[in-house]
Amino acid sequence: MTLTQIRSFIAVAQHGGFTAAARALAMSQTTLTSQIQTLEQDHGVELFQRRGRRVELTALGVEFLPIARRISGCESDAISLLHDSGALQRGTLKIGAVGPFHVTEMIEAYHAIHPRMHLSVTLGNSEEVLRNLDQYACDVGVVARAFEDTRYFTQPYASFPVIAFVAATHAFARRTSVTLKELADEPLLMREPGSTTRRALEDAMEAAGLKPRVAMDIGSREALREAVARGLGVGTVSQAEYIPDERLRPLRIEGEPVETHIHVCCLSERRDSRLVSSFFTAVERCRPFKK
Repeated sequence: MTLTQIRSFIAVAQHGGFTAAARALAMSQTTLTSQIQTLEQDHGVELFQRRGRRVELTALGVEFLPIARRISGCESDAISLLHDSGALQRGTLKIGAVGPFHVTEMIEAYHAIHPRMHLSVTLGNSEEVLRNLDQYACDVGVVARAFEDTRYFTQPYASFPVIAFVAATHAFARRTSVTLKELADEPLLMREPGSTTRRALEDAMEAAGLKPRVAMDIGSREALREAVARGLGVGTVSQAEYIPDERLRPLRIEGEPVETHIHVCCLSERRDSRLVSSFFTAVERCRPFKK
């Protein structure tokens, strides 16, 4: 049984004859008749009683008609779903991101263009985002560093300086900046090893011949902020992610800039898919990609 046979059956039942049904379906009467005959012969049934130019449904035909209409309705629903999804009028875009700060403006830009699309965001470190891309658990990723791997297409998005911050009671609190040497002499509260901000600071200190005094590893931005506010040490964060707090004071790091670099990425094989490319297009509108 084919969808063409189903459509032919419904048309003959609706129009009460083969000629009118063939005209409605824009096919030859011979083709239409062949479709009905094949349907009946394949199942050894009779769906119509021929009465001259008129045809009437048999009892089986009457019973089969609502089923055929449901099948045809499902076909229409499937066509509509595929069309809307292809036109980005419905469906889900899954985004993996290293943090909520940068991805939020990207989501806002995408939603403005595709308001009917559902967006799903999963947060994790860069390695987790890439793993989710590999497993198709997310469609696009927002990561904090580039990867020399041909499996991924990576587009630079923006760069942000890393700043230090201290408790309002700290000796540095009345200042606006601090040197790397001064930071190296302070007890530093750092994100987990592998954190992008931590890596940027450690690389800058290594280049300057300095070794950081890591007093504590803290696995979340919120916990790190609270620890600094309680005077347990000095924290660092991307300037874009710093949340003003009356208990804290931000400090610019002097000298060569310590920066984090945000990238948008996807699997190379999926870069040209309409779903994935729509995200890159939207992101480019909200902030031109770094050249």
